[in-house]
Amino acid sequence: MAAIKAFDNEKYITEQASFIRERMRRFEGRLYLEFGGKLLADFHAARVLPGYDPNVKIRLLKELERDAEIVLCIHAGAIEHRKIRADYGITYDADAMKLIDDLGEWGLSVSAVVITRWEGQPAAKAFKTKLENRGINVYVHQPTKGYPTDVDRIVSDEGYGANPRIATTKPLVVVTGPGPGSGKMATCLSQVYHDRRIGEHAMYAKFETFPIWNLPLKHPVNIAYEAATLDLRDFNLIDPFHLEATGEVSVNYNRDVESFPILKGILDRITGQPDAYRSPTEMGVNRAGFAIVDDGAAREAARQEVVRRYLRCASEYMMGMADKSSFEKADLLMKELGLRPDDRPVVPAARNAAAEAQVSAAADTKAGGSAFCGAALQLPSGDIVTAKNSKMLHAATAAVLNAAKQLAGLPDQIDVLSPLVIESVARLKREVLGRKSASLDVDEALIALSISATLTPMVQACVDKLHQLRGCQMHLSHMPTPGDEAGLRKLGVNLTSDPVYASKRLFVE
Repeated sequence: MAAIKAFDNEKYITEQASFIRERMRRFEGRLYLEFGGKLLADFHAARVLPGYDPNVKIRLLKELERDAEIVLCIHAGAIEHRKIRADYGITYDADAMKLIDDLGEWGLSVSAVVITRWEGQPAAKAFKTKLENRGINVYVHQPTKGYPTDVDRIVSDEGYGANPRIATTKPLVVVTGPGPGSGKMATCLSQVYHDRRIGEHAMYAKFETFPIWNLPLKHPVNIAYEAATLDLRDFNLIDPFHLEATGEVSVNYNRDVESFPILKGILDRITGQPDAYRSPTEMGVNRAGFAIVDDGAAREAARQEVVRRYLRCASEYMMGMADKSSFEKADLLMKELGLRPDDRPVVPAARNAAAEAQVSAAADTKAGGSAFCGAALQLPSGDIVTAKNSKMLHAATAAVLNAAKQLAGLPDQIDVLSPLVIESVARLKREVLGRKSASLDVDEALIALSISATLTPMVQACVDKLHQLRGCQMHLSHMPTPGDEAGLRKLGVNLTSDPVYASKRLFVE
């Protein structure tokens, strides 16, 4: 099945680079560009805009490379509290180091790291030392005195002036960071203040992909942004400042609109240019909407993303990781688009597999008391592969193996993993590691598969096809175990699950 393309990456890079250069020319001096969203691996954008290259922003920076340098911000509190990136399962400080490494692989270097809202937190101190010992320039910015209401104090030696000036050399400074709340805007404004104080022209602008300002307010792509930011309580609205200034309707989100009067007041005071920006929309340099080439495909993909986010939030609510208001908002967005969980094709398939497992177990007097779990995985062709759990394999594991077999053209009845190999691993788990469950999760099965591949060409053929699962849709009739989740994340599968525990045990290995 040919992939539907809704987004033109080349058109986007050309349009976006041209618009950023135009903004640089308009203000003549250095432009500090707050880079919101994910700089690398933006899979949300790739899901709602089919054809979108998850790394297109890096390609954009390569286009601007001659004029640009990168500053990375991270909130000291995120380091201290070991905040976790849900998409990677790693802490924010680890994500910052990963981002530096990933940029280096693209030939882009980070000129400095700024630890924001610094108050001498022990973990932040250790992070600072770790980076400095690796030759990375690190600056610390304390909370801005007077923010947000006392503009006189903010724009003074007590406010932004209390921060050290970050040494920059290029006309475009991209300020990014892992996740929201990293202090990117404050860092940009502090730099504009310092540059202006020493007689250098400088200005601020904002790069943010979502919501897309020139799509309708209730366009599914913009609603999918709200579904992706449930924890931030973001919601979209018509930019009232832009409507008043220009008579044009544009879409923005609540935090940018609410903070605009404060931000404008600060910028006006620093730059002496009260008419530089009349609205949050004018402040942005966001051209993604001009690269959408198939609106229908984007709408359908965004609807699927809203369902995916709803199911994820439902499971997180069950586990105590999301609050009730987030779940209620997710449910409201579903109703707004007239969606149900079953509109995600892998959902009914997984639930049917679980029901079949229950029927089979009822006929087997030895199976009493076992959990009935189903899994469904949609292949690039559109075919859906299903599986159920057994004493040897988790349902997710069986689905991955079945998918690999189908991609490799092997008959379904062939065992990719020998029962002897599975039993050997199970015995290790039971007798050596003392595990209660000996059934193989996805992470364990991938290791066993790679070992078996060295001896069996047929297994190697399956391993060679696993990369095709990246970006595929999958659903489980139960919440995944840590080993299933880790393995599926490595495969790049877009996973959802029903908010149901696979076991009555409170502690899951």
